[in-house]
Amino acid sequence: MDCLGVSSVQNLQALSALLSTQQDDDDDDEERRNATACGQLGPGHIGPPPKKDKEESTAYVKKNSKDIWSEKEVAEGSQYDDLADPRPQPEYEIILKQSVGTEDLFLGLSGKDPSSMCCEAMLVKIKLPDTKATDVVLDVKEKFLDLRTPKYKLGLHLPHPIHSHEGKAQFFSEREELEVTLLLNRSMDFISVQ
Repeated sequence: MDCLGVSSVQNLQALSALLSTQQDDDDDDEERRNATACGQLGPGHIGPPPKKDKEESTAYVKKNSKDIWSEKEVAEGSQYDDLADPRPQPEYEIILKQSVGTEDLFLGLSGKDPSSMCCEAMLVKIKLPDTKATDVVLDVKEKFLDLRTPKYKLGLHLPHPIHSHEGKAQFFSEREELEVTLLLNRSMDFISVQ
């Protein structure tokens, strides 16, 4: 400090004081900006910002036709629903079936369990009192069973998809009961060991 003059020392001190207060003011301004920015944020600011251009959702895009619903939105078998038909619905029961051998029963070698995922077939028992086998009209789709007789009407949405062309129906006149055996169509059947 000996080589510098008194005026240059004062100038340096004044410059230092000027810079230090400016830095303190900058810190205060930055804190104020951060506080106001945090105060303006809400739950809607979480995640990516919304797109500015308006895009229509494909779920609500309607074609130029006069259709109210698309074919995918209408459940299979809904064309058979007839609310004006006075015929009653017969009693029915759905039973899931497994092919179980001794290796499954005693040793558990095939990995099957009692769950419905290991079932291969569905048995639908329908009670049809005062009905002949010749009076029964049966139509089976992948997810729907339609049964019509002069006295009864049954439109049954099946709990699992089935192979519609690989089934068997048998009418027992002594019990007045129709048994329909349907093979299940599982999307993961190729993985399960049988």
